[in-house]
Amino acid sequence: MIRLLAKLFIKNPEDYTNPEVREKYGVLCGGFGIFLNVVMFALKFIFGTISGSIAMVADAFNNLSDAGSSIVSIFGFKLAGRKPDPEHPFGFGRIEYISGLIITFLIFLMGFELMTSSIDAIRNPEPVEGGLIPLIVMGAAILIKFYMFVYNNGVAKKISSVSMAATAKDSLSDMISTAVVIVSTLVAPYTDLPVDGIAGVVVALFIFLAGWESAKETVSPLLGQPPEKELVDKIREIMLSHEPIMDIHDLVVHDYGPGRLMISVHAEVPGDRNVFDLHEVMDDAEVDLKKKLNCHATIHMDPVDTQNPRLAECKAALSEIMPTVAPGLSFHDVRMVPGKMHTNLIFDVVRPHDCTLTKAKLADEIRHQVKVCFSDVLCVISIDDPYV
Repeated sequence: MIRLLAKLFIKNPEDYTNPEVREKYGVLCGGFGIFLNVVMFALKFIFGTISGSIAMVADAFNNLSDAGSSIVSIFGFKLAGRKPDPEHPFGFGRIEYISGLIITFLIFLMGFELMTSSIDAIRNPEPVEGGLIPLIVMGAAILIKFYMFVYNNGVAKKISSVSMAATAKDSLSDMISTAVVIVSTLVAPYTDLPVDGIAGVVVALFIFLAGWESAKETVSPLLGQPPEKELVDKIREIMLSHEPIMDIHDLVVHDYGPGRLMISVHAEVPGDRNVFDLHEVMDDAEVDLKKKLNCHATIHMDPVDTQNPRLAECKAALSEIMPTVAPGLSFHDVRMVPGKMHTNLIFDVVRPHDCTLTKAKLADEIRHQVKVCFSDVLCVISIDDPYV
């Protein structure tokens, strides 16, 4: 259904990185979600009221909150699609994350209200009437929610939408909570336990879980998180395809919302090449990154001495030393400054966040091991934090 609607209402529906296409997918999926959730709310509320099922009525209002969340999501996509202005030169893409955070608050609020009413139902239980029609309604609701999960999850992956991925996960938790209501409806006639209220508490817990998962998905991009490994590997692949780039380091990726990436990276190149030719290579690499990753890229050129055999020997030794000092260490920007009494070996070391050694102890240990290998070499080390 979503594919058909996308073909009817979205121009170039397979151009997923296009901001306008992303916005239209967000509005389309949000609008369709509102329609389905309102229908489920109406059916569950009517038959839950008739049967006297607190859990079923609570599940109905859960669907209503999902419809409200879809409205917030639509506004988020619309606002995030606004073009940059002088006050916001990087655009409004992060509003999509903020809308996801608002949805999280709504989910928690609904869970709290449901928990309160369910505890009251446990304290003051009332008889619940079963029936085939309420069970059919709840079974149909599970199928609808599964369909919503499938299309939201599929579109979220295609357009890289955090808020839509959270909506998909919420649909999964709704399926489980609705299944709990079905079980309570079937069990209630055969026990004196307040099954309805207990089921409501279970549903509330699933709602809290969905809210927690949604919060993690939306807060991380706002705080700043490392790029995914697939993106880092793709950047490296694109960069190294431009000869004579030898390696890259100091990669920093700033995420200003889906489709709004700012990349800065250092590219190692042979120091004996013509500087104008190398500058042209950097320009070509920047254009290639922008074209293939829909990003803005800035490349810093680092010349590397490829003709010095002593330097090559020192770099080979460093490659063997690093794993013995601490796991995950890497180094770059190695250069050598010879002197009469000793030689300075200058380089940067990237220290993983989980490294237990302090920066000072780390540098001392590397200096010591290099000194063992090369008695005339003094290390001048800068310790960097990783960005990827």
